[in-house]
Amino acid sequence: MALLGKTRSMQIQRISYRVRGFVRLADYAIRWMRMVSEEAKERARVLAFWEKHGLEAAIEAFNVSRRTLYRWKTRLNEGSGKFESLNDKSRQPHHLRKREWPLEIKTEIKRLRDEHPNLGKEKIRKLLERFCAERNAVCPSESTVGNLIRDMGGLRTFPVKVRHNGKIVPRKRAPRPRKPKDFRAEYPGHCGAFDTIEKVIHGSRRYVLTFTDLYSRFSLAWATTSHASLAAREFFDLVRFLFPFELKHVLTDNGSEFMKHFDEEIRELSKEHWHTYPKTPKMNAHAERFNRTIQEEYLDYHSGELLDPDSFNAGLMKHLIWHNTERPHHGIGLQSPAEFIQNYQAINTFTQAQCQMYLTNTSTSHFRSW
Repeated sequence: MALLGKTRSMQIQRISYRVRGFVRLADYAIRWMRMVSEEAKERARVLAFWEKHGLEAAIEAFNVSRRTLYRWKTRLNEGSGKFESLNDKSRQPHHLRKREWPLEIKTEIKRLRDEHPNLGKEKIRKLLERFCAERNAVCPSESTVGNLIRDMGGLRTFPVKVRHNGKIVPRKRAPRPRKPKDFRAEYPGHCGAFDTIEKVIHGSRRYVLTFTDLYSRFSLAWATTSHASLAAREFFDLVRFLFPFELKHVLTDNGSEFMKHFDEEIRELSKEHWHTYPKTPKMNAHAERFNRTIQEEYLDYHSGELLDPDSFNAGLMKHLIWHNTERPHHGIGLQSPAEFIQNYQAINTFTQAQCQMYLTNTSTSHFRSW
């Protein structure tokens, strides 16, 4: 009994232990903090400044019109002094136009989508032009076709997958952010593309992870025996150490090595992770072109060394130093990535504080950790 009492006394108990209603109150507090936006908190601070220092001082200090201040005050009074009443409200019009299109056009869109489930609104609109021309009808635009598809429930069907026991596998397709169609890299580090090369050497699989900066064509590669996301995350950390600019966007395909640990690392660093569409390698064209270059200029001549990734990476580093500092590239006007970056820095007057590591000062010692 004494041992039992001693064991009970050593138990770790939370702060809310035996406090009735504590958990519910904490939940209300968390929900309230999430309901109040940063803009609402700033507006409340402006109103408090107005009450303390006067109207003219608030207008001059925060550059806010008199009408805006009185509108915020009215909303706060109507909301019984609750800060969430200062949140931005929806600006959607009260009366929206309805899409009223002939039933035969909607039926044709539904037929095309049923027969070809993976066609997008652009291709459906192209096929719809002939249908409308034969009937002298107005053909809806691409955006209107997309809106009509959404109004009809999406019209998306997926192939049914059945397990060995007869149960249907539920289709779960998580939405992933894609690279915008009109995106164009405007500076070094604006977007970095990652990809993987798979090689089979005497029955053993080896993988070469690659990185390419879309703007400067600065490229890196690293051989490994693992195809897991943990290896891709280590390569990503290596790229952050060696590449002299901070990455803003990261572009990869939908391979498993770019999920879990790799994606978590990007989220922790508040970077944006873009994925390509399935079976669309042209969305990651810069990485695919570097893959071909590194294979034709190095991998094909040293493929036997891949059985020992450590010795292979040592030789690969020497080649990459030459690739980034001396080799001319057609995509950047027959300059090397190092020359291209130096010219970019000269034009934009970059300072040492903005970029702590310059390619001209990068020695092979940075590659020895590989």
